[in-house]
Amino acid sequence: MRTILVILFLIIFYIISIPLYLIEYIIGKFNPRAKVRSSQFIVSHALRCILFLSGTKMVVKGLENVPKDTPVLFVANHRGYFDILVSYATLPHLTGFVAKKQMRHIPCISRWMNNLNCLFLDRENIREGLKTILQGIENIKNGYSMFIAPEGTRNQGKEMLPFKAGSFKLAEKSGCPIIPIALTNTESCYETQAPWIKRAKVVIHYGEPVIISDLDKETKKGLSSYVQNKIQCMLEEDAREIN
Repeated sequence: MRTILVILFLIIFYIISIPLYLIEYIIGKFNPRAKVRSSQFIVSHALRCILFLSGTKMVVKGLENVPKDTPVLFVANHRGYFDILVSYATLPHLTGFVAKKQMRHIPCISRWMNNLNCLFLDRENIREGLKTILQGIENIKNGYSMFIAPEGTRNQGKEMLPFKAGSFKLAEKSGCPIIPIALTNTESCYETQAPWIKRAKVVIHYGEPVIISDLDKETKKGLSSYVQNKIQCMLEEDAREIN
């Protein structure tokens, strides 16, 4: 039943989106930042509706750790499709996601992602991947936060996959703070019983900022492992919230 409700909502949202595309386009002609802000408002509320229909109960922790007046790089583990829903429903900043290139070809979703400064990463093409990272750095310098999952793919294993060091260039080159994010049990919403959506309790935990300039030389060299260890500690702490 929950799956049917979500599918019906997505159909309705797709229909509603058609006139909204034009409205957002007009807004963007006069004020690009207002376009991003209104698009994120629409998308985040749509995703909250999906979370409600799916019976997802969210526990949000550490949101006070996110700096209010500066863009950041959000770095998270990746458990399932609901990671995106839970994150966008709680993010306090105007934020673009770094997504796999295949997302570019999904109707409706890709258009909203473009409005939100999301980027599509081609991991198989080094040159195109570098262009994507450079655009992400530019977005941060222009005042927009970015969100990336350095594992590179969804992972339901007990251990996280190694974080890809290149993901952290977004923070290293822009000088922005890194906010570690631990996502717990999001795979129980869909992946564990796909193609059905199931009621679940999930935790999104925003960690304390990592300021690269404050780190010693050795920690900077192992920045990806350093941030991953912080997320691992949060995951271990948050596992008690689910049990």
